[in-house]
Amino acid sequence: MLDERTITVTAFARAPRKVRIRRVFLSLLSLVVLATVGTGAAYQAFLNHTPRINIKHAALLPAPGIALRSGETVPARDPTAGNAENFLLVGSDSSGTVAQGRSDIIVLAHISSDRKQVYLVNFPRDMYVDVPGYGKDTINSAYRYGGPQLLVRTLQQLVDVPIDHAGVINFAGLQGMTDGLGGIDISVAKASSGPGLTTLSKGVNHLDGAAALGFIRERKQPGETDITRGRRQLNFIKALMVKALGRDALSNRFAFAEFRDAATANLTVDNAFTAEEMRSLASALKGLGSKDIVSITAPITGLGKSATGTQIDVVNVARMALLSIALRTDNMASFPTA
Repeated sequence: MLDERTITVTAFARAPRKVRIRRVFLSLLSLVVLATVGTGAAYQAFLNHTPRINIKHAALLPAPGIALRSGETVPARDPTAGNAENFLLVGSDSSGTVAQGRSDIIVLAHISSDRKQVYLVNFPRDMYVDVPGYGKDTINSAYRYGGPQLLVRTLQQLVDVPIDHAGVINFAGLQGMTDGLGGIDISVAKASSGPGLTTLSKGVNHLDGAAALGFIRERKQPGETDITRGRRQLNFIKALMVKALGRDALSNRFAFAEFRDAATANLTVDNAFTAEEMRSLASALKGLGSKDIVSITAPITGLGKSATGTQIDVVNVARMALLSIALRTDNMASFPTA
């Protein structure tokens, strides 16, 4: 079972320092490669070329001075947070604009002020929260109602911290990155097959991009819940990391180009996230290892039913308050995970 607290990739520790992966920026924005990808020279080529040409910008953040709904506030930055930053990372099923489709993956990435830790907080899509202007609903409904801007407002109300930047990548990007690596190896505890299911045998399975996409989006398997689905997504993330962090994974420049293009051609970031800021952040995070990237599931008490009878994930209010304090004060190590 994948440890939800920390994703460990031993391949990173074994790699020689001069070829260790440094591309945390790409990993944050692509949602899947959560450490880095490729050699230092390849990364410099990515930073110097791709952000200016392929990465799209859009109004993903709420406009300054936007009219607030009843009870809605704009969280202030706590002075104790220093230079810590919070990024909203969304995996969408949209094939059109970022304002269309559903937010199947919702992650808040907290980058510590000293740039020595990155905490990835996964929010289950059926978490029942206050959506400004719409009342109580699932968190992914905020994206459906008002795109990334409303999702940002919803999350800011939930965790009471400002969100500095946002990035959205669609599933074509995740599929293309997997194929660019030549597929990934996923280990599962039990076999599965049937209509609408990715056919898997117990143990290790090699999945191409299409099969991997089916694996992370599966909702029809008996006993499947929003939480188990999130764990499979983490399993996918770990497998992709292990493959990308392999010493020879991206030595082929054509494979690297396919991987890079799949990530950036399907990626949109907020208008304020400039290429220079991207480079600066990447440089600041270049010393991170897998042990410095921590994965957390936003706290819930369990499953419940909404007023309309749909299944929801019920927020653990007490623990959410602790998560809010940890994020707001840049003290994520204090958040209890048990």
